[in-house]
Amino acid sequence: MSTGTDQQTAAAFASSWNNLPVGSIYTADQFADWMAPLREEDFSGRDVLELGCGNGSLLVHAARWRPRSILGVDLGASVETARRNLQQTGFSNGAIAQDDLVEFQSDGYDIVYCIGVLHHLKDPRAGFAAVVRNTKPDGRFHCWVYGREGNRVVILFVEPIRRLASRLPWWLTKYAIATPLAVPFYLYAKTLRWAGKISSTRARRWLERAPLYQYCLWIALREFAFFRHVAFDQLVTPQTAYLSKDEIQAWLASETDIDVDSAYVIQRNGNSWKFGGRKKTYGPIATQPRAAS
Repeated sequence: MSTGTDQQTAAAFASSWNNLPVGSIYTADQFADWMAPLREEDFSGRDVLELGCGNGSLLVHAARWRPRSILGVDLGASVETARRNLQQTGFSNGAIAQDDLVEFQSDGYDIVYCIGVLHHLKDPRAGFAAVVRNTKPDGRFHCWVYGREGNRVVILFVEPIRRLASRLPWWLTKYAIATPLAVPFYLYAKTLRWAGKISSTRARRWLERAPLYQYCLWIALREFAFFRHVAFDQLVTPQTAYLSKDEIQAWLASETDIDVDSAYVIQRNGNSWKFGGRKKTYGPIATQPRAAS
């Protein structure tokens, strides 16, 4: 059963996702970056599940990788927006279900991914267990979370603001707090990227010591509206966990159904972790599921 805090989190994010333009907030390159080492050929012809799909921004791109079927699950009211965004891709074998991902049960999918969700759950470890549980034998799973490593500035300065902002009406948080805060971050990231291009190799080594340097190079490719979206997402949620590499490795080691030789933990942009692997095969592989209607 979902906790009250998880329901509050889902409602908070729905206020973010349901007030975005139609389509995906992410680019195709961002989607591919998040999913690596999984590639288009891993999705093609497979049954795919996204746990915590929000408004379907990732599903829109996943559908273009030609899966056999795709199902998005989310606890919040953003499922209505997700249905519209998935429908506008023209993909005919996709569905959205409003459900608690921690409790979600299925016969298993070839690919299960959960991007940017586990760290907002009351019990992130239980969310990860659901990812593995819904991966079929010989199937692959993939997650992305905020890292404890590389986020010292965010933890020290942004987290206290989040604890206050998450209690306010969403529109006040977005326009009175997230928007003003996004301005200096936008200028900082753009300046770092510009300076990195014109600096000597020696000077660049010094630049790389700047807080959130790698992350800034990534996000600086986007427009101001995306910076504001990221700031709002950071501030609107009632809870956020920052997970260390050691914690993630412990999760992977504790799930006996995971093929240990397939497991990976990859740092992304210097301040987050991608991790996943393959589920063990026990006897004949089960019949592949179809997306629910």
